Amino acid sequence: MKEYIDAAAFKEMILCADAALHHNIQGINDLNVFPVPDGDTGTNMGLTIQTAATELKKRDFDSVSAAADCVASAMLRGARGNSGVILSLLFRGISKRLKGLDTAGAVEFTGAMNDGVAAAYKAVMKPAEGTILTVSRLASQAAGKAAESGALLEDALLAGIREGEIALEDTINQNPVLKKAGVIDAGGKGYMIILRAMLDSLQGKVSSADDSGERSYSDSVFENSGEVLLESITFTFDTVYVVRKNSPDVDLDPLRRYLGSIGDSLVISDDDEIFKVHVHTDMPGNALNESQKYGTLELAKIENMVTQAEQLKAGKKAQTTDDLDEIDKELEAMESATAVTGGDASPAEDPDYVAEAEKEYGVVAVCAGEGMASLFMELGADTIVTGGQTMNPSTEDILKAIQRTPANTVFVFPNNKNIIMAAEQCTGLTDKHVIVMPSRTVPQGIAALLNFVPDEPEETGDSVPVESLVGAMGEAMGNVHTAMVTYAARDSDFDGHAIHAGEYLALLDGQLIGSYTNTRTLFKELSWAIDDFHPEFITIYYGEDVTEEEASAAAETIIGNFPDSDVNVVNGGQPVYYYMISAE
Repeated sequence: MKEYIDAAAFKEMILCADAALHHNIQGINDLNVFPVPDGDTGTNMGLTIQTAATELKKRDFDSVSAAADCVASAMLRGARGNSGVILSLLFRGISKRLKGLDTAGAVEFTGAMNDGVAAAYKAVMKPAEGTILTVSRLASQAAGKAAESGALLEDALLAGIREGEIALEDTINQNPVLKKAGVIDAGGKGYMIILRAMLDSLQGKVSSADDSGERSYSDSVFENSGEVLLESITFTFDTVYVVRKNSPDVDLDPLRRYLGSIGDSLVISDDDEIFKVHVHTDMPGNALNESQKYGTLELAKIENMVTQAEQLKAGKKAQTTDDLDEIDKELEAMESATAVTGGDASPAEDPDYVAEAEKEYGVVAVCAGEGMASLFMELGADTIVTGGQTMNPSTEDILKAIQRTPANTVFVFPNNKNIIMAAEQCTGLTDKHVIVMPSRTVPQGIAALLNFVPDEPEETGDSVPVESLVGAMGEAMGNVHTAMVTYAARDSDFDGHAIHAGEYLALLDGQLIGSYTNTRTLFKELSWAIDDFHPEFITIYYGEDVTEEEASAAAETIIGNFPDSDVNVVNGGQPVYYYMISAE
């Protein structure tokens, strides 16, 4: 029985935990009780720990302190969703306690576990019992008590696991929603899988060598969770095009900054006559329109990478275009030449790129859908992070967007309750002043930016104090009520509603109004619920699966119920939600 773990043992424990979580992802996802499509706890926890496993595999360590620090740093940046952020906090606390240690015994390691729990509780504004927090706390406390009584590390971890399993089973009694659904907490389940795998590794029962070292997390779970594909592809469209320059010495740096703000994988190659662009983006039309300010568009190739990946996974040939094969070859040659000669990386390609401050205030907004992204840009957003429901961006994704924003102070709008914590982790990772506005919905973020007036009247030329901006935008968000129309991802008995997969769901400020087989009844009942707020302004943002005619029909129903309200219809193009409705 081992008394201490060194760097190699700790590394192996995390690699085994990553593999175990990977193999149980769907079971964890199935514990999600709310019937709407979401980011899924198992997926978010799995992608978070995968970042640590990826970094661990790149090198060896001379101390358990160095290995733990690597894990904490990788998880912090790779954290997705609330469950992923909490998991990263648990390991951040472990890293701090183990700092400076070559090895760790029972007392040191279980003390580190308890420090991790303390860090997680501290970071969560309103800790709820019956969650991963409860399970990790009780498991860590039991492990710590066993260690203090003289137990060696293996026995201490076993004591923690036994208590953790009891706590996990009891989550069904601590959380009324879980009790009604008859399931245990998904995050707690994920934590116990990790803890059990770490002990199994320590006891030699499992080895990371047993798991395929070549596997891709996102690919391997694709059959069970199609949503993971959207996690692995940040931007949908692979966009390549050629523009003939207006003049040989045209400055392409502003274009480079703009394209970097709406996409990634950016490469711009040019000579005296033309420039060629490669970029992954959700807004290829915007990219082309902006580029035509610098010349005349000659050729373009736009391919949907999500569709291609789905076709390949199904064993089909991916659809593509052949018109720009030669352009692709030239572009690849230029990319290779740049790499060989050590040419400057573009801002989008350089992970350490930090835009110089050109103004005092900047804005990063998280949203999905070309219409929504365009609207946020029109309202003053500098950088868009593609994400939202089912597509929770990581802390690293948000951090890169902050770094690319040319401002001293950057306001971040998560626009989803499950992204707020990931955004908040960025505050200590950049020299920029980051302010996370806790927008829980896209309409809240839009309302806030409508009240974002960063400059004083022209006669002064000064910037508005940050406190005034935060106050004005916070008040605007508080005045917005958000209704959502989506579909039931699973059968459920939720909050007194018998819900069947595929039915329309109506939610208002996060609360389920009901499930319906037709939208006419849905909009009538949703209108009755909205009526309690006596709205003056109603904006209907319709999604990618809704036609303009369908949106107009929905608007007519709402207008009929609110004849004195100002009702507007906007093409948001968002996925998952057929409609997002803002009532102010």
